[in-house]
Amino acid sequence: MDAAVGVFARYGFRKTSMDEVARAAGVSRQGLYLQFANKEELFREALVHTLNSQLNAGIAALSRTEDSLETRLIAACNAWSGRFVGELGAGAADLMCAGTSLAGATLSQYETRFEQALTHAIAHSGLAAFCTDAGLCPADLARALHATARGLKHMSASREEFVKGLTIAARMFCTPLQQHH
Repeated sequence: MDAAVGVFARYGFRKTSMDEVARAAGVSRQGLYLQFANKEELFREALVHTLNSQLNAGIAALSRTEDSLETRLIAACNAWSGRFVGELGAGAADLMCAGTSLAGATLSQYETRFEQALTHAIAHSGLAAFCTDAGLCPADLARALHATARGLKHMSASREEFVKGLTIAARMFCTPLQQHH
């Protein structure tokens, strides 16, 4: 799966061939076809593999309660949204369209699960009181932070730039925690 993800990230969906994935994985083309009926099926499986990995890393970051909420939010959004920032090949522009057309419902389910994990972390932090005072709910903050991370993902030229923007956003979200001290 990692080999397939790497090839799709380098060439995009349209330009990726089963031959190229087989070479990268160190298997024969026939062996790859024994596992996957076609490129679309391979892409869907590679996408689920990647989404699982990113979601698990995001949840793990949010679970590190020894870290500040700001640090956990940055790490979680970086794990979820930042993995490929600055690393996609020139031909990979079609990946978002391919993901939506071939696995849109799956992608949406993972997005929801990530927002639920963010919501849980915010709800079990000092920001919960801020939300109540401001007439918001933790899900509102989670949705806004997730939308910010998605926007930064598309605007940032490098992972470093992405993390810098995330840090600013997370700090703004966590400012009410600093004011209560």
